Amino acid sequence: MAEGTRRSRIFDYVEMASPAEPNETTPEQPPVPPEEHAPPPAADDLALTRRRREAAALLGEFRRTAVLVPLSDDGSPLTAEHGGIRWIYAFSDEPSLARFAIARGEGAWEWTYDRVLGARLLDVAIPAMPVPYGVALDAGSEGQGALFPPVRGIVPDAAAVDTDVDTDVDTDEGEMNGVGGNGELTR
Repeated sequence: MAEGTRRSRIFDYVEMASPAEPNETTPEQPPVPPEEHAPPPAADDLALTRRRREAAALLGEFRRTAVLVPLSDDGSPLTAEHGGIRWIYAFSDEPSLARFAIARGEGAWEWTYDRVLGARLLDVAIPAMPVPYGVALDAGSEGQGALFPPVRGIVPDAAAVDTDVDTDVDTDEGEMNGVGGNGELTR
């Protein structure tokens, strides 16, 4: 890697998800036995590794998938603010968008939306925004919501904020479902 080039956090996830290289031995060298006294991997380390793999897989799937982005009356994406970051609402399908509308008490309204590839949303739309934006996927869908914060490895470096922020993509539905929480809804 060239000096001065920052490494993407996604690269770390991919590296962890790759299978370990087997010990290569030559006929002259006997195989290296495993250390008998090596401590077993800690359960926390295994859980962290599993969560990172799941996060990388979810991000990859989101990037490859066309999502529905509801639009406000002026044609801009529907957003909310939470924790100093604005979040663009995106939905994996029409039933998810309908659940969101019903949770907000707006199920009888006609919702206008654009279909956008997740990668285009992260790589083009978010960097074009004047303030930090992330994506809230399937807000209002119990147990299925995800957040893609504006950090390196998720959005381009130029649009990323604090790179020390935890990039877990799990979300608490109560915070980003559009009905309560501290998020100010913009429509």
